[in-house]
Amino acid sequence: MARFDLTNFVWGLILPLLPNKPRVDDRRVLNGIFRAPRTGSLWRDLPERYGPCATVYHRFNRWAKAGGWVQVFETLAEKSPGSMQFIDSSIIRAHQQAAAQKGGRITPSVALAVD
Repeated sequence: MARFDLTNFVWGLILPLLPNKPRVDDRRVLNGIFRAPRTGSLWRDLPERYGPCATVYHRFNRWAKAGGWVQVFETLAEKSPGSMQFIDSSIIRAHQQAAAQKGGRITPSVALAVD
C-alpha cells in the first residue's frame, strides 16, 4: 500500500456506495482516482500500480454521472468529521490577469481529500 492509498476503514465505508457490482480492482482504481487530483497529475501520468489510466478516468466519469461521488463525500464527512478540511476562498489571491476575460466563465475547482 502506498502512502496515500485508502485505509481499510475508508475502503469499508466506500465499498457499499459503489454504483455497480463491486469489481476486484475497484480499490486500486479508487486509489488512482484520489491520487490524480491530490498530486495534480494528469490521468495518463498515474503510476502503473493503479491500472490503465483509461480505466481510472472512465470509472471516475461513470461514477460522477451516477452521483456516486456525492454519496461518497457525504458518507466520509459524516463518519469522520475531523478528517475533512476546507480552504476558505477569501484567503486565496490571484493576479489580476488570472480573471476571466469579458464574457468568459470562471468555474470553481473542487478536490476531495481523504485522510
